Amino acid sequence: MTRTVVVATDSFKGTMDAAAASSAIAEGWASVRPDDRLEIVPQADGGEGTLDAMLAADPRSRLRSAGMVTGPDGRPVEGTWLELADGTAVVELAQMSGITLLDELAPATATTRGFGETIAAALAAGATRLELCVGGSASSDGGAGALAALGARLLDDDGAAVPDGALGLLRLARVDLRAATPSPRRGVGILTDVESPLLGPEGAIAVFGPQKGVSDEDRPTFEAALRRWATVVGGDPDRPGMGAAGGTTFGLAALWPVEVASGARRVAALTGLVDRVAAADVLVSGEGRYDGQSSAGKVVGHAAQLAREGGAELAIVTGSALAAATGELIELATLAGSVGEAMAEPERWARLAGVRLAERFRDRKPSIDRFGNRLPNWPDSGSLVSSRTDSQGSEHDAEAPLDRHP
Repeated sequence: MTRTVVVATDSFKGTMDAAAASSAIAEGWASVRPDDRLEIVPQADGGEGTLDAMLAADPRSRLRSAGMVTGPDGRPVEGTWLELADGTAVVELAQMSGITLLDELAPATATTRGFGETIAAALAAGATRLELCVGGSASSDGGAGALAALGARLLDDDGAAVPDGALGLLRLARVDLRAATPSPRRGVGILTDVESPLLGPEGAIAVFGPQKGVSDEDRPTFEAALRRWATVVGGDPDRPGMGAAGGTTFGLAALWPVEVASGARRVAALTGLVDRVAAADVLVSGEGRYDGQSSAGKVVGHAAQLAREGGAELAIVTGSALAAATGELIELATLAGSVGEAMAEPERWARLAGVRLAERFRDRKPSIDRFGNRLPNWPDSGSLVSSRTDSQGSEHDAEAPLDRHP
């Protein structure tokens, strides 16, 4: 029986972008089931790779250069944005203010200034709407650097500009927005997979500060800096999503009216994934690490919802799994024998994952209800069991709750 298979993964951070991962899995599948119809639809969630996914989805879009802009540690980096056919500019924070651009973590001084400089370039070029992708940031400056690049003046008690970075906000006395760049006429959307507020135990510093180098000892100081920022610039720090990208969403929302949306949902809509899954028999999604947070705002979690709603069977390919999954799951680390081996040759093991999935589905007949509708083989609710397959094809069952964290 010929099947329609949609392969729509996120990037495997540090090893494969979404297009490479999706293509490798599809190649492996096709080697076993060459008559199946395969559709490759790379995805993203508002973080790294979102711009690339949008570029691949719209052949009329084009990359634009903002020239050299300020990197997160002050060194110049290339500023790039995507112009869509309707005049929308897509700007991905990770490309000019991302944590992967740092040689060493710099929690006190890392800045989003380059992100703001790129946004300013897109607006100067005539962008009528902004779609801002805010994952993967290096800083916890609340978007202060971006606002400064967009014309805001961040001043201390003596009327001097405060230094870039989170701790510069401790010296902030007032913010002058009179010369700030106005919002584009069609508005501003912010794409993120984060629902955290700016402050508090679920906020930017408590949840994301450690991965940016904020120590437990220094956490109260960084929290105080963002609290001062919120007090001086105004806005609603409790609004969901304001803690995204070290509070960058909050800063932008203080400057302009913004629409905060799920990056995974927005990219899925733009790439036509919803309609493709509705017509598919199998949806293969994936990401570098599958854990308890994957079902909340991530590409894989949204894929699971689409598969359930569209009646497609779900399969997940991941570098490593720290939680059980709904549907079939294959770990590249298990196929390769270790995480290190999987990271050394990720596309090789992704192709093998495609082979293993196609073998599992080769002799399986889709369930059909009495009305002729396809019924996916969803497991019972509660504690879910995922099958992990090694390179020899033997299976290892692992049982774990979906919300288990590393």
